Amino acid sequence: MNSKSSLRFAIIGCGKIGRRHAQHIHKYATLSAVCDTDMLKAEKLGSEYGAICFDSLSLLLNSDVIFDVAVISTPNGIHAEQTIACLRKHKHVVCEKPMALNASDCRAMIAAAEKSGKQLFVVKQNRYNPPVVELKNLIDKNLLGKINSVQLNCFWNRTASYYKEDSWRGTKSLDGGVLFTQFSHFIDLLLWLMNDEVVEVKSMTDNFQHDGEIEFEDTGVVMLRFEGGSIGSIHFTINSYRKNMEGSITVFGEKGTVKIGGEYLNKIVYQEIEGVALASIQNGAISNDYGTYQGSMSNHGLFYENVIDVLEHGGTITTNAAEAMKTVDLIERIYASVDKS
Repeated sequence: MNSKSSLRFAIIGCGKIGRRHAQHIHKYATLSAVCDTDMLKAEKLGSEYGAICFDSLSLLLNSDVIFDVAVISTPNGIHAEQTIACLRKHKHVVCEKPMALNASDCRAMIAAAEKSGKQLFVVKQNRYNPPVVELKNLIDKNLLGKINSVQLNCFWNRTASYYKEDSWRGTKSLDGGVLFTQFSHFIDLLLWLMNDEVVEVKSMTDNFQHDGEIEFEDTGVVMLRFEGGSIGSIHFTINSYRKNMEGSITVFGEKGTVKIGGEYLNKIVYQEIEGVALASIQNGAISNDYGTYQGSMSNHGLFYENVIDVLEHGGTITTNAAEAMKTVDLIERIYASVDKS
């Protein structure tokens, strides 16, 4: 983009991901305000970008500060209430993943957006990873033929120190679980690539190495059946020894097999397709580096280009709220399918 947008943004939640958003907003538009219950965090971030600081969302929304878009980068469990509050004040909303911790809240968010006439964006920046884009094109063009099965592997590392950094991490009410916080991006990509409804879910989970540290699983295995007949599996864990190992999706079609791998779905590891020459695909962007751990791919710049295109030029949202809700719904169903006996 050659010039800055006239859009004005406010960030709610000034932690690590909030700071990531601030960097990109400053590049493309204006950061007018920041808000965090920890005023020191708000003041630190606000001073870097000349933004007005608040320690309460209510104070921000009832202030004279003018902004067009609210960016929700707070703990997962309060995304819904804060999004709805902003929409009711007729602000567009950018909501970090996961959209919410249950589909019911997602529906309430969508209803609030429709009533306000404002846009609700959900951050799914991994859809911009070049290998993911290439695989999506192959599937959409039917070059792999009928999809027989798909395998999603999410093998990351999260230590006790990670959960001690913020009190909300590891709690059911604000974190929600490994699939919500660490792997919802991957679930989104699985659903986006397959473009098919999941009709059957069976799951097993356990907490092997984080007993007393988190209120949910650290590992799980899931079996899926799609409406079109394909089957799939998800194997996820935060127990990869010392560091993140792999984030991968393998698609087995009647005319081809493709595996996207690397640590963050950033490389094409394997491809064999009938009548298709092997493509030389640019690797994805570097991952988000949070010092003591690595996150998903850093494609937030492309995400913000889409936000601006939608709001200023009538473009199409890369990830609309209805699609984001499908990710939340499937994660809910995975957890609900776990045998508690």
